[in-house]
Amino acid sequence: MKIFVGNLPFTVSEDKLRSMFEQFGEIESCKLITDRETGRSRGFGFIEMSNADADAAIKSLNGTNMDDRVIKVNQSEPKKDKPSGRRRSW
Repeated sequence: MKIFVGNLPFTVSEDKLRSMFEQFGEIESCKLITDRETGRSRGFGFIEMSNADADAAIKSLNGTNMDDRVIKVNQSEPKKDKPSGRRRSW
């Protein structure tokens, strides 16, 4: 299951995010989303783990405090298709 983790402090590292979830089970993947230009965290990331472990992590971590920020942890929604931004005029 893919988990969305939002409202993260901009100072959080991918290692810290991973260690926060490791207590609930094996992590398949961990990705902290960063700004393309600056490389700075955008304040959210994604964790992938088994469904049972993910459910436990969501229930335990959603609404908890991390460096004075209340984080949001829930099941990730499928990515919506968005237009490419290009318009062709034939």
